[in-house]
Amino acid sequence: MQPLQPQDIQTRIDRLAGQELYIHLELTSGAYASHLDATRHPASAFITNAVIRYSQGSISGAGPYRIGLKTVQGWVYAEGLTHVDETEQERIILAGHDSLGKLIVALQLGREPF
Repeated sequence: MQPLQPQDIQTRIDRLAGQELYIHLELTSGAYASHLDATRHPASAFITNAVIRYSQGSISGAGPYRIGLKTVQGWVYAEGLTHVDETEQERIILAGHDSLGKLIVALQLGREPF
């Protein structure tokens, strides 16, 4: 994974708008964070292979970045994104890593299930 470039990601988001896509979105502060530090509150969220169609999407921030996707029903967004899998051409695979390199957030969009 490479540090993401907002202009490139915006182009890719625009290219997928209006299509039926599969989304993978996960967030974790470390499911077992409290085992290492009792003061940390562990939290996580996970959704995979849900179908989404967005009419508009945007990337914002100065890094880490936030991506918002506007759907007919509402909004989906992921914040804290830092890296992109540049080998993927048909899918968008993004991740946010903390200062230790651990995964904090992931957002993936593609025409095929993950």
